[in-house]
Amino acid sequence: MGAWEAFFAEWMPALEAEMQAAVGEPAAPAETLFYGMLHYHLGWVDAALRPVRLNAGKRLRPMLCLLACAAGGGDPARALPAAAAIELLHNFSLIHDDIEDRSETRRGRPTVWALWGVAQAINAGDALFTIAHQALWRLRERGVPPELVLEVAERFDAACLALTLGQHLDLAFEAAERIRVADYLQMIRGKTAALLAAALGIGARLAGRPPSPLEAFGEALGMAFQIQDDLLGIWGDPTATGKPVADDLRARKKTLPVVCAMERMPAFAERYRDPATPVEDLVRDLEACGARAEAEAMAATFTQQALEALRRADLRDPYGRALQELALSLLTRTA
Repeated sequence: MGAWEAFFAEWMPALEAEMQAAVGEPAAPAETLFYGMLHYHLGWVDAALRPVRLNAGKRLRPMLCLLACAAGGGDPARALPAAAAIELLHNFSLIHDDIEDRSETRRGRPTVWALWGVAQAINAGDALFTIAHQALWRLRERGVPPELVLEVAERFDAACLALTLGQHLDLAFEAAERIRVADYLQMIRGKTAALLAAALGIGARLAGRPPSPLEAFGEALGMAFQIQDDLLGIWGDPTATGKPVADDLRARKKTLPVVCAMERMPAFAERYRDPATPVEDLVRDLEACGARAEAEAMAATFTQQALEALRRADLRDPYGRALQELALSLLTRTA
């Protein structure tokens, strides 16, 4: 077991307990479904609202917050409310994303809107957004000074806004004929990288450390992570990803290699919009015009930036080593 895996195993139960305490339970029968939808999305109950433990994601963002606090010399227990708030905010965005993308499944289960309708799912997402902010105020119970709580809350809200701006751009890109690479990078900087950067920066703040190096690490990590995801969506091994080769092209998603091709080869945009264009031809176009190589080079650049920022942070081991191990595992994954 690596250093980061050992840390996750140690702190995951405490994180789940903090999240459950923040979300709460129904106080009356009329509240059963309201809380049930939240518990369902978070993996704590099944569709019949019976207690269960299901895959609800890796809890990566909150664990990065706790790791950053430990690596900065702080007590991760002090950062638990902030870590829970970060994960609840992330899940608010997922509930709304599923509605906006008309995604009927997430992690092999029906989404909240698919089970209980769009209106109820919007309300459930709004509830998680609110609860995420309430969870943050629980820092006061951990002895965090009021001025530091306010500083963390300000950083948290900035990440909220960046996250929703990223989603706005992603939705706008669906109807756009062409997208510039610079615009795409701005989108993933908000949608993917912003919350990772905030999680690490908040953890550093709660350890009494300057947040800048770890925020830089988190942003670069998020950028590289998303670009690698884009590459795997086209060229990933189906036995590892669980998806057919070039699945993102079949869905006509505008991921980074596609955006690069649109800039390099103007005719590609029209071919991409045409549903009759074979996926195999699109893959050849991406490789022939250098779009794949360009995306791979960007992923490598952001990976290097992330690792350099981590070295500048001067972190305490074994937690600094755990962050490095985790970053490398994320950036070299095949699924």
